[in-house]
Amino acid sequence: MASEEELFASVDALLEEEPQLPPPVERARLREAAGITQARLAVALKTSTQTVKNYENGRSEPKSPRLEAYQRLLKGWAAKYPAHASSAAAPAPVVVPQPEGRKAFTGSAAPERAEVASPVQVPAAMEAPGRPAHSVTSRRSAAKKAAGPAVDPRFPHGPLAVLDGDGCAYGAGGIVLDCPATNVPELVEWTLKESGLGAAKLNRYGKDSDPLIVLTAAAAVKLGLPERLEGHEQRRSLRLAQDHPVVKQVARAKWQLTQRGFGPWARIYRKVQGRERQCVQLAILSWDALDERSWPGVSEMEPADIARVLGVYAQRVITPRGSTAVSGLELMTAMRPPTKAVQDEETGNWVSGYNAGSLGTEPMDPAPPEATPEHPVVVNSGWKGGFLNEEAYQWVRSVQTLSDEECTLPFAVGLDLNTAFLAAAARLVVGLSAPDHFHTPKFNPKIPGSWLADLSHIELDPRLPSPFTPDGTRPTGPAWYQTHTLAYAQELGHDVHPVEAYLRRETGAYLDPWHDRLKNAYVDTLADLGVTKDLTDVEFLAAMEQHKEKDPALAAVLTAVKATVKGGVGKLRERPQGKHYKEGETWPALSRPTWRPDIRAAVISKARVNMHRKLSNMAKMTGLYPLAVLSDCVVYPSPGESPLDFLPYAASGKPQPGAFRLGPTPGLAKLEGVQSMLWAVDLMEQGYNPARHIKGGDAVLDEGQ
Repeated sequence: MASEEELFASVDALLEEEPQLPPPVERARLREAAGITQARLAVALKTSTQTVKNYENGRSEPKSPRLEAYQRLLKGWAAKYPAHASSAAAPAPVVVPQPEGRKAFTGSAAPERAEVASPVQVPAAMEAPGRPAHSVTSRRSAAKKAAGPAVDPRFPHGPLAVLDGDGCAYGAGGIVLDCPATNVPELVEWTLKESGLGAAKLNRYGKDSDPLIVLTAAAAVKLGLPERLEGHEQRRSLRLAQDHPVVKQVARAKWQLTQRGFGPWARIYRKVQGRERQCVQLAILSWDALDERSWPGVSEMEPADIARVLGVYAQRVITPRGSTAVSGLELMTAMRPPTKAVQDEETGNWVSGYNAGSLGTEPMDPAPPEATPEHPVVVNSGWKGGFLNEEAYQWVRSVQTLSDEECTLPFAVGLDLNTAFLAAAARLVVGLSAPDHFHTPKFNPKIPGSWLADLSHIELDPRLPSPFTPDGTRPTGPAWYQTHTLAYAQELGHDVHPVEAYLRRETGAYLDPWHDRLKNAYVDTLADLGVTKDLTDVEFLAAMEQHKEKDPALAAVLTAVKATVKGGVGKLRERPQGKHYKEGETWPALSRPTWRPDIRAAVISKARVNMHRKLSNMAKMTGLYPLAVLSDCVVYPSPGESPLDFLPYAASGKPQPGAFRLGPTPGLAKLEGVQSMLWAVDLMEQGYNPARHIKGGDAVLDEGQ
């Protein structure tokens, strides 16, 4: 018989174990009995609504300190709302859901093996509160969801999965797979042959998206990778050394890495065999694969929540292939593939041919004024004729132009245009062919290109920024301008006489499908957060104030969509990186057909012109002039804390067209911030930019991510 000391030791060991939670079904019952919604519980636990759903369907479990807080709450509810005696005596059976439309995944992902599985009933007491058992390799929540896009039978488990250290791979839509891989080559083989991951092409002439596997820190260590990459460079720029054991493993297994090596976003592939691509994208969370600026808070989420965020982004935008800037550029190519199958007239065979409207397969040299100073076109030619300077606004109004009435207004209110650069990309005609050089051409606003003209004679209201320069100052002499800038000068009633131009004969709305997909992603995600087109302006401002707290996961998707727009546009003119670069040398970005600084200039020029047009219309309608403009944010003096206090409305209560309007659509405005007017003016005298303070510096069209 055991001694008293042995019994006490056993009991103490139990007390020291992690707190145990009731079964998932009981957690949901207690919450519903208390009349608390999943969203409200998520706010109390400082997590997302999806995470609470995962707790209540058994897909994930909380960790300390959230575990202890959740247990305390459930114990309190259990004391208030005990289960019925009959239920306690004989627990009712519950249904363990199986995959909808297919049986539990046990091997090959071939669609012909999928079949409807019958629900399995087990006693509630047998449900384990921990993570999904490894014997169940694929399952989905039984909760009814809104009908989504049809599942491609080739990729039954979605576009991606987040692999944790215990071998659980969390996919989009709540699916959980069992991954037996113990090293990177095994993971690649499993992903391509057994996982059922991937995504269908976005254009009929395009290519299917390669599956993405996101590794948590625990999964990375399990596969032999270091938990962190350390070095003098930014972590996202670091790579594993060529002699690292994992890199050698990949090579021995006859797999290859791209020239970027094994970094936070590693692509592992073999050459195409027949029509089947063999490529897997890896993303390592602990190596800062998900930049906090583009994916706020995502790296700290539970694996199932990370899969949800990335899954929504993949469904609405594209399967991530790197930073949001890289994904934005990849989306352009995915929506406008460079080639398509064409039939050879002589042989009758199908061959690869140019896809009309795309940028083709070969990189194109820019015109000298469109290039950057270090570009080989500039250095080798000795170009001294100046450069295109189409950038976003960074302008602060001179204090001397402020009236006494403006200075007495108590507030400075910031308005931010929703995805202004995305709105500028709509129906934007850009050049598709190489530039041709012209002398003394007649200006044509329908031809995209770069024009040398003198706009310094144009006199404009000093209370508004000049539409012709990024800093808002008046031009001092001849300069290079993109077509939209000169067209706006003509629109304002001024003669335009270019002396030189680089123009493109073949043109097209290359960015239209890119714009449409990102616009839908942005509007749909805002709608999921409660910000819809049918809201009144008062309701819109209230919804925008709360949307990030409503669902942090979807709020992160929204931020990623906006970063995809700015980053994608910035990537069109990616500059050289690395301290060893010398002027005149080529750099990797120049080998892409999408290295097109002229297209970037066209987007920014149109966005800046759109901003000035609204500023001018606001002045005509209200008599108000801005204090500062930074990129897509404008700051106005205001009698109140709300833009409703100064935006123009008709007698019917409807917003006046042409000026700033509130709304969730790209190009419309939202409240960005409020400051004391006197405080802002005082700092402006010291060269302070109130727009930058309110906006938080969100002005850069990133060229380097």
